[in-house]
Amino acid sequence: MKEYLIETFLFNDSMNKNMLRKINELADNTGCVRHFSHLINSQTKWMARISQDPKAGEMSWWEPVYPFEKLEERWNESVQAWINYLQSKTDEEIFKEIEFTGYDGARWKARLIDIALQLNYHSIHHRAQMQMLIREQGVEPDFIDYIGTKYKKVNGEW
Repeated sequence: MKEYLIETFLFNDSMNKNMLRKINELADNTGCVRHFSHLINSQTKWMARISQDPKAGEMSWWEPVYPFEKLEERWNESVQAWINYLQSKTDEEIFKEIEFTGYDGARWKARLIDIALQLNYHSIHHRAQMQMLIREQGVEPDFIDYIGTKYKKVNGEW
């Protein structure tokens, strides 16, 4: 399961970096930059929560909105923190519950696997929203579906 989670973070990393190249082509990238910043903030806040960072409760899911030029750097930091964290865990630890302070100041718990899956599914959700924003500006979005990274023609042609 650990390898699956890491592979999923790597898939989202690759597709989100493709998304950045497309966002760079937009006349108005405001909405996409906001959603992309939100993905970074979400990964960062969840890492702070599970690391018991006392400042986690002060962190916003939506702020800051990073300048476009900083998105890739900040994304790399947030995704690498998760990959490193998961690599340090055993499969058994991935299924253990982790306590954290929630939105209301109360103590909550969730399995590490569920937090990691949430972050990856969340990335897919907001990437779809960004695809819509790109299309609304008359730009054709890239094909970024998971299967596109796995299939190949039977006779070896591509």
